[in-house]
Order: sequence, then C-alpha cells, then structure tokens
Amino acid sequence: MNDLRAPNRVASLAAQLVDTLREQIASGEWPVGMRIPAENDLVKQLGVGRTTVREALGALVHLGLLEARRGDGTYVRASSEMQSVLMRRANSSRRDDVLELRAVLEEYASGLAAVRRTDDDLVSLRRLLDESEARDDAEADVRFHQAVVEAGRNSLLTEVYDVLSASVAEQIGDTLWPEATAAEHTRLHRRLVEAIAAKDEVGARYCAAEIVKLTQAGTEREK
Repeated sequence: MNDLRAPNRVASLAAQLVDTLREQIASGEWPVGMRIPAENDLVKQLGVGRTTVREALGALVHLGLLEARRGDGTYVRASSEMQSVLMRRANSSRRDDVLELRAVLEEYASGLAAVRRTDDDLVSLRRLLDESEARDDAEADVRFHQAVVEAGRNSLLTEVYDVLSASVAEQIGDTLWPEATAAEHTRLHRRLVEAIAAKDEVGARYCAAEIVKLTQAGTEREK
C-alpha cells in the first residue's frame, strides 16, 4: 500500500482571494443586493491576474454568495453559505411550512429577548413598532421582528431567522387585513413589546405565537 501524501498547505492565490472576498461579504462591506466592482476594477485594486479574479468569483457564485447577471454585473446574493442554502430551501418550500418554522423560531426568540434585552433594545423595538404601524407594510413588520430576534443575542438564530423572514415577506407580500384583525395584530405587537420590557418570558412567547397564528389565518384568506 502506498503512503499517503500530505496535502500542500499553501493555498492558491485564487483560494486566498475567495477568503478575502468572502470576508468583504460577511463583514457587510459588500451587503446583500450590492453590485460588486467590475472584474477590471478588482484586477487593479487587488493586483492579481484576471484569471485569478475570475476563478475566485466563480467559486463564490458556486457557493451561492454571488450572482452573475449577464450584461449587468455580479451581485451579492447571500452573506454566508448557510444563508444561501437556507434561502434556496425556504423559497422552494410550501408557504405553510415556512410559516410554521417561523412560529417556532419567533416564539423561542421572543422568550430570549425578554430575558436578555437591553434598554437600547427597547428603544429600538418601540421605534420600529411605531414605524410598522405608520407604514403598515410587510417590510416594516419584518424589521420589527428581526429586532426582536436580535435582542435574544443568539447570532445563529438571528441568521436563520433573517433568511426565513425574507422568504415569508416574498411569499405573503402585503396581506390585506380586515379591520378587526388589523386591530388585533397591532394589539398583540404592543403586548409583545411590553412583555419583553417586563422581562416576562412566558408572556413574550405567548404573544409571538399568537401573532404568527394571526398571520397564518390572514394568509389562508388570501389563498
């Protein structure tokens, strides 16, 4: 039996460039949705060959972090490999399945927020809730719930939820609420913030679960 040879520990220039560009994306320097610099500009900025740049960009496209659009450039599609995989999975799933998973995450995250929130979190939550009520659209509501999850201080849960919430917003759009349902929706959101303010973990989880149930009921009527 032949002896196994140890792998070459010196990463190729393209592999090093992949790590560099991945860091640009993960840090938010290149946020999701941004068109990244053109290939020629990257060659000049980085001082590497065109082939190296193309190989690195191709690898990031394959990982799902970048998306090449013919005639338009290359855009950031996801902030991490996990986000890319979750986006594809959520977008190909039944709406009810996505909403049920959202219910599980939001209920648990709201309980964490009640336990771990800071005074700054409360200021942010109340501001976002006011904006959500004033604008009355899905995007504002998503930002509020993302802030609730972030207040729970679990970075992995936050990353998963951010992907899921984007999928929910795409799938349900701006649901038209009957007046009574809209009023209940607002009341539950207010109760959720007050439960988090009071550090009432059980109350926060209950309100979060009721909000998702209300959303599910509303989307059922839209079908």
